[in-house]
Amino acid sequence: MSASTTLLEIDWLGACRRATDGLRDVLRERPTSLERVVETGERGGGGDRTLVIDSQAEDAVFAQLQGLHDDGARFTAISEERGVVDFGDPDLLVIVDPIDGSMNAKRGLPSHALSIAVADGPTMADVAFGFVYDFGPREEWWAERGEGAWLNGERLDTSLGERRGRDGRLEVLGIESADPRWVKLYIDQLETAAYRLRALGTIASSLCQVAAARFDGMLSLRRCRGVDAAAGQLIVREAGGHVSFPDAGGRDNDDPLGAPLDAAPTAHVVAARSADVLGKLEGIIR
Repeated sequence: MSASTTLLEIDWLGACRRATDGLRDVLRERPTSLERVVETGERGGGGDRTLVIDSQAEDAVFAQLQGLHDDGARFTAISEERGVVDFGDPDLLVIVDPIDGSMNAKRGLPSHALSIAVADGPTMADVAFGFVYDFGPREEWWAERGEGAWLNGERLDTSLGERRGRDGRLEVLGIESADPRWVKLYIDQLETAAYRLRALGTIASSLCQVAAARFDGMLSLRRCRGVDAAAGQLIVREAGGHVSFPDAGGRDNDDPLGAPLDAAPTAHVVAARSADVLGKLEGIIR
């Protein structure tokens, strides 16, 4: 039995949905910003200070992963908070961001998402299953390699393109890592690329907006973590869009999906509905 067949025989979607229910309970039990800003006093595998809700959200996900392991599944989990956790197989990876958009979650802002990806190799190109649940609009996104992508049970239309004005600029461009210092650095290029910018505050959800052609494209103004983008980038590609990590591994790496699946900020992520627009957005980063 091939590694890919073994991977897709596991009920990843069911586990992700159960984890979503667990996270929903965590957020419901801590509904106010005052409760959600409490920190554990530790730093996660990605380097950020860990919130109590981050830790509890991760517990909800790992409870499901432990259940899969108890039923015979073998894999290695890579999480923003816990780092690398061995469940018996180093070649099958489960990439977890319990709450992508923790700032939004702790401030009570809408978009914050659970992101889970499963891969049979070490890079973005190897992701075979991706799941994102955005707790703001209550939207479930998922994709399976070679089988398409879905939003709330409806298959996403792969034929959708971007919307551009007569001058070629995109109608709506998503940006992430919207620190004013980075926006300032790229503002001239952004002005020539798009009429309007939108910053959701979660890379996973922003990628999903490209998958549904709500955004004409998106890019991160800083290098992103593999755990943030792993699931969303597969959803975009299975929905007919295009994704690249143009600076993963340095100038000598010509693999657009060669970014590693880890909790370190290693590469910018760029996504678009067409290859032409993807190239233009890559030019902004380069």
